[in-house]
Parts: sequence; C-alpha cells; structure tokens
Amino acid sequence: MSFFKKLRESISSKTEAVTQKFKEGLSKTRSAFVEKVEDLITRRKKIDEEFYEELEEILIGADVGVNTVVKLIEELRAEVRKRKIEQPAELQPILSEKLVGLLKDDQSSELRLAESGLTVILFVGVNGVGKTTTIGKLAHRYKQQGKHVLLAAGDTFRAAAIDQLEVWGKRVGVDVIKQQPGSDPAAVMFDAIQAAKTRKADILLCDTAGRLQNKANLMDELNKIYRVIGREIPDAPHEVLLVIDATTGQNALSQAKLFGEKTGVTGLVLTKLDSTAKGGIVIAIRQELSLPVKLVGLGEKMDDLQDFDSDQFVHALFAGLIAAETNEE
Repeated sequence: MSFFKKLRESISSKTEAVTQKFKEGLSKTRSAFVEKVEDLITRRKKIDEEFYEELEEILIGADVGVNTVVKLIEELRAEVRKRKIEQPAELQPILSEKLVGLLKDDQSSELRLAESGLTVILFVGVNGVGKTTTIGKLAHRYKQQGKHVLLAAGDTFRAAAIDQLEVWGKRVGVDVIKQQPGSDPAAVMFDAIQAAKTRKADILLCDTAGRLQNKANLMDELNKIYRVIGREIPDAPHEVLLVIDATTGQNALSQAKLFGEKTGVTGLVLTKLDSTAKGGIVIAIRQELSLPVKLVGLGEKMDDLQDFDSDQFVHALFAGLIAAETNEE
C-alpha cells in the first residue's frame, strides 16, 4: 500500500469538516513548500548535489529549521543509496513519510482535563500572539460541549488585555473574573478559583501578562501564579499552554525555547498558521523542543482553533498529490 493511501485511510475516520479546515488553513504553506518541491522534482531529471541543495533551500525557506533539514537530507541520501533510487519522483512519498515521522510524538496532543472537579488551564506568551483569541475560542468549544466555563483576566499589566478578554467573554457567553489594572495577577487567580468553586465551574481558562519573556519579574509573577493555583487545587494547573505566532517563524521557536525553560510549559498553541507560508515551523518546534503542539489556529472563525493532528497536517500539505494518486486509482 502506498504511503499516500495509508495517509488517506488514517484520516478517513475523521470529519470532513476538520480535514477541510486543515487544507484551507495550510494553503499558503502548501503553495510555498510542497508546490516548490513538486516543481523541483519535475525539473530535475536526476538526484544529484544540485537537487539536494535546492531541496534544502526550499525546506529552510518553509522554516523547517536548519538542524532538522540537515538531518532530513542525510536520511533522504541514505534512502536513495539503500533503495538505489534514481528518479526524483520516487522521493516524494519518502519525503512525506519522513515529515510525518518528524511530527509524530509519543506525548498526547489532547488537552489534559481533571478527572473530576475543576480543570485549570493557564496561557502564557508574549503580547500580540493571539493569546486572548485562543482563550475565547477554547471557551466557545467547551461551552458548546455543555461545560461551565469561567475566564480569569490575569494580564493586569494592560487595561486593554482585561477589556479584550471581557469582549470575548460576552461574545461566547461566559463570565470573566477580573480586578483593576495593575492588581496582583496571583490575587486575580485566587479570586477566579474561589468563584469557580462557588459556581461549580468545570473549566477555568487563565490569561497572563505577555511582557518580554526574558524579564525576571514576569517569570517571578508566573511562578507566584502557579503556587497560588497549586495551593488551591492540587495537580493544577492541568495545562500550561504557550501561545506562539506561526507567522514569526524562527522567532516563535526562540520564544518557545525561553518560555519552555522557565515557565513549566506543557504544550504549545500555534496561531495564525493560515496567514503564513512558513508552516514548516511546526516541524522545527517538534524536533527542537520536547513539547507537544496541542492546538493550531487555522483561521479567524470561532471553530478554526483545532487539535493538532500530524496526519491531518501532512495530508493537508500533500493534498494535491494525494488527489492525483486517488484519480489514478
């Protein structure tokens, strides 16, 4: 069975709506990355040094990451020697299979929820990456599932952040626990947890300040928030999600490294994947950090925040090739 056929079958049980969202959300990356690979394979009649160099440039241009690209090219060279491949076209499914392998993760991409009682999810990340929007969309998802959701406005550093969260709260129909701008964020979290307990909420989604990630005071602030949450609810926060903007490419990877080292991050949210041709950053992040990508932003609609799925991701990238193979069958 061909690799593309296996990929089709792996997502056959998933809803067409989700498959379509991945296809639409990754259209820019598909044009900039896969179509360039297809063009290279069509133009080059043999696999030589120039072929490898051009493939390397395409992969780096899609922000797959230099270290990952070097490793990937070495593996492709080994496969070419082992299988005695001469035609570039024969490399397409092998490259696709390697990309799925790079994205696969032993860690679950599902969000961890409390077995009983209140689940607390904390969101961290610099300003402007789409943290509040992610919180709003996730609140909408849980509310649609019939869960009682509360939001905590822990970014007290900016009055606009509190206002923005309230706008989302009204849009989704969930309450926001807040204090005045400049208040102690840990005090806001304490109030939010007490409110969640009193109201028997299922999910508490907590915003935090997004000042520069290398500021010691911000890290101290986050540690204080963790202590308050953990004291009030054992095993909480159940997830600490770092939200990063996919359009910033390698800068997103730098942020992930800094935050991951200092803030106990359990998973990543990659926003604005639909706005970038550099979707390869997902591969770079998976390879260079021992953190699972949990959620991806594939558009601006309320349900465009999707659970990350490596099969769906690669299927969406190679949609044209898969469709062509299906027609041939």
